[in-house]
Order: sequence, then structure tokens, then C-alpha cells
Amino acid sequence: MSREESAPQAETQDDRSFEECLQSLEKVVERIESGELSLEDSLATFEEGVRLVQSCNRKLSDVERRIEVLTKDSEGRTRLRELVEEEALD
Repeated sequence: MSREESAPQAETQDDRSFEECLQSLEKVVERIESGELSLEDSLATFEEGVRLVQSCNRKLSDVERRIEVLTKDSEGRTRLRELVEEEALD
């Protein structure tokens, strides 16, 4: 796989689900570990893996912002409340 072949994938990674990105990352690892790639192809495949990891991290961050947040009320008790969209932007 050359750099030119992996570039279109980089543009569509954020369109894929977390699970799809993770599955693609597992395939990248398998290709690299196979030892059958040239040095150049190994580097291009590694770069694709880095982009996939970054995409997975962005997706996880997005999910974290959407999850209910643990907070303490004025009496020190822990309670759950939904993260309001305005708070996520701060």
C-alpha cells in the first residue's frame, strides 16, 4: 500500500464508526506484523494506523462529552446529571 492509496482512507475515517475504525486498526497491525511489507509500505501502513488511532481517540472524546457527568451537590453527595451541550463547549 502506498501513501497515495491510504490518503482517501484518511478522509473517510471520521465517517466510520468507532468499531469500524478499531477493526481497520487491527488489520493494520496484522499487516505490519506479517513482515511481508516493504519498508515503504510498512511506513505508509503505520501512518494509516496513526490516523486510525487519532480518529478513535476523537470518537471516544466525543462520547465522553455526551455521557452523564458525576457531580457532587451542595451537601457533598454524588449525583448524576446529564452534561449540557453548553458545558461541553467550555
